[in-house]
Amino acid sequence: MIKISVRTSAREEIKDITGDIENAVSEADISDGIVFLHCPHTTCALAVNENADRTVKSDILMSYKDIVKEQLPYRHMEGNSTAHIKTVMTGISLNLFIENGKIALGTWQGIYLCEFDGPRNREIWLKILKD
Repeated sequence: MIKISVRTSAREEIKDITGDIENAVSEADISDGIVFLHCPHTTCALAVNENADRTVKSDILMSYKDIVKEQLPYRHMEGNSTAHIKTVMTGISLNLFIENGKIALGTWQGIYLCEFDGPRNREIWLKILKD
């Protein structure tokens, strides 16, 4: 297993980690296969989405704030219930194809760590399997 460290800098942030994942795949020296990504945290998630227009990330965070209301009478005592809910909605794992030594992403796609309870030091776990 490969572990990648990511430092987030805000309470909520969608951070592009495409380069980190591409570097790990490149170092694995596998031509074709699958990379499994796992986020071992309960208040941040993983996603693939557009990486050409940076406003998409702020639109996603704005929409989550509208959908997951802060002022509900949550019972979780740590005060981060909304972070847990957003993580469940987004997901903690991704499976991506490796073709010709590179991650197979669409033209506009990037890989993101979605922080909902930061700033924090986070880890992403990778398992790369050869075809």
